[in-house]
Amino acid sequence: MARYIFITGGVVSSLGKGLASAALGALLQARGYKVRLRKLDPYLNVDPGTMSPIQHGECFVTDDGAETDLDLGHYERFTGRAANQQDNITTGRIYQDIITKERRGDYLGGTVQVIPHVTDQIKEFVLDGNEDYDFVLCEIGGTVGDIEALPFFESIRQLGNQLPRGDCIYLHLTLMPYIAAAGELKTKPTQHSVKELRSIGIQPDILLIRADREIPEAERRKLELFCNMREGAVIQALDAGSIYDVPMAYHKEGLDKQVLESFGIDVNDEPNMEIWDEISHKIHNPEGEVTIGIVGKYTILKDAYKSLIEALTHGGIANGVKVNLDWIESDKFKDDNVGAHLEHVHGILVPGGFGERGTEGKIAAVKYARENKIPFFGICLGMQVAVNLERPQNLL
Repeated sequence: MARYIFITGGVVSSLGKGLASAALGALLQARGYKVRLRKLDPYLNVDPGTMSPIQHGECFVTDDGAETDLDLGHYERFTGRAANQQDNITTGRIYQDIITKERRGDYLGGTVQVIPHVTDQIKEFVLDGNEDYDFVLCEIGGTVGDIEALPFFESIRQLGNQLPRGDCIYLHLTLMPYIAAAGELKTKPTQHSVKELRSIGIQPDILLIRADREIPEAERRKLELFCNMREGAVIQALDAGSIYDVPMAYHKEGLDKQVLESFGIDVNDEPNMEIWDEISHKIHNPEGEVTIGIVGKYTILKDAYKSLIEALTHGGIANGVKVNLDWIESDKFKDDNVGAHLEHVHGILVPGGFGERGTEGKIAAVKYARENKIPFFGICLGMQVAVNLERPQNLL
């Protein structure tokens, strides 16, 4: 029977819950367990496919054609398990399904409410199709305290009581900021975040603390005391040189051991981390390096091109080369100044985009690549402007 790990976040967003989930999944796999990762997103969009890349980052398209959250890409890359449309749910999709049932009369005239109807739908999603897995990791999007995430927190609280004793744990990821003026790392934001979580009935079993420097033992003991944590359950998650160093870093800090002990599983053997050792070595000891210019229109948010970043990074790892990415806003240049931006690159990638803005800059980049014989790769609109340079207006 599957065991469940619910991953929540606090203090601020963008702390890396997706990476933490993926890295933990990789560690459990390295110990021989079969894992599944799922993402629960609180926003009202049915899926991220129509959302602006600048707001939400790039959507990740699964093998079965679903447009899902980009964290599913991390799940795939770290575990090798192909994600599918059943691994990502949104509030929008849940409400859409519930309203469809209500209009069809499935509730027999009963009042449809957040509890139990919405929460039951969330729980059904979490529990469905996990028979073949040892661990199911469920990441709750957003931050504790967000009003739109409350039905998800309520659902995982209920599951903590409904699942057999010892079959689920809660992992909470927070931030410990360093206040330069005081010269201190501060525990108070994490204390307040845990207090908020406990106020809705969830006591975290493990705290994973993001910080940009080593967390002193005194601060860890303080968090154990004020957040009602057992000894050893406060684990530091320091900034890493590469996201692919994270599994090794978490293992060094004892995250996988703490998770297994929380389930009452004896931890005797070490995980097989050879593949992560090899990847880390290749990343930090490249045989050469190249610079790739990415001429896009959403460069203000790098997550808008997450799959491209990871594809280029993986290509570099496989070939023992460090890939430097030069982000170039396609609005910034025309034919007369394109060389100043691109003369130093070894290759040019022009990704997709929507609308007219920035298209002329993409065309100029493609033309420069062709005339100067620079390796070029066009994706979606990037390829369209490459083959329709004479009539770009047809593309808009």
